[in-house]
Amino acid sequence: MPVVHGLYRYPVKSMRGEVLDEAVVGPAGVLGDRAYALIDQVDGKIASAKNPRKWAGLLGFAARFVDEPTVAGPPPPVVITGPDGAVRSDDPDVDTWLSKALGRDVRLAVATPHTTGLEFEEVWPDIAGLAPEEFVDQTAIGREEDGDVVSAIPAGLFAPPGTFFDLSVVHLLTTATLARLAELDPEATFDVRRYRPNVLLEAEAEAAGEGFVENDWVGRKVVLGDDGATLGVQLPTMRCVMTTLAQEELPRDRRTLRTIAAHNRVEIAGFGTWACAGVYCEVQAGGRVRVGDHVRVQAD
Repeated sequence: MPVVHGLYRYPVKSMRGEVLDEAVVGPAGVLGDRAYALIDQVDGKIASAKNPRKWAGLLGFAARFVDEPTVAGPPPPVVITGPDGAVRSDDPDVDTWLSKALGRDVRLAVATPHTTGLEFEEVWPDIAGLAPEEFVDQTAIGREEDGDVVSAIPAGLFAPPGTFFDLSVVHLLTTATLARLAELDPEATFDVRRYRPNVLLEAEAEAAGEGFVENDWVGRKVVLGDDGATLGVQLPTMRCVMTTLAQEELPRDRRTLRTIAAHNRVEIAGFGTWACAGVYCEVQAGGRVRVGDHVRVQAD
């Protein structure tokens, strides 16, 4: 039986987040996840490190809540720590501080029912098998100097209105997949921080040597612990350039993405074939989840 190996929350989109011992899971995923995001004041898009030329610097910042979020009421303030200091989200000069630190005019926004219709930009590096050519062509808005395509993509396709998620509210990954990737390219750095899951499961022993076990969970339910938290697995997680970026002591490493594209391309109904690792989930029932909880994967 799998167990919960790690829980993660990212209070500010595209910044480093928090490692949790326990978390409350609700309709919008892990409570407090992506509660804040930066909005580019020039083009109105959500700042995302998926466009590294503009926003790779976001991974040099970490965000943590000053108090634990609650189901009722707005999210509490966060402390944002960067290379040259820290600022609180309720500081009246927070936007000025962040704009100076990032070299772009930004404002820090809270996810509300009114934060809808927003887009983020994503860069597609020249890696064979990464994404369907038709999708890249249809969403393209330009090219980088090195030829990489830049797309504009609507946020939160499978998420509740007024959230800052790229696609769905929970990202789940297994240690089996990370271990398999490391076997396929021992020189690359397949650190969990690159993949930014909310829930990392330690797969049962008989699956540990196989990897990519999550591929078979689409359409099934994943019950986390004994408190009733239940995820419905919607689709495999398409991987992107963000997994290749430098953060903390991890170097820039495009082999991490090339390995996935070479060994785990998955057909997603209605979306084409993608390089995938992990799965996106909706929350079918809320509850409290703890590291060490046993997990049941059920048929739908």
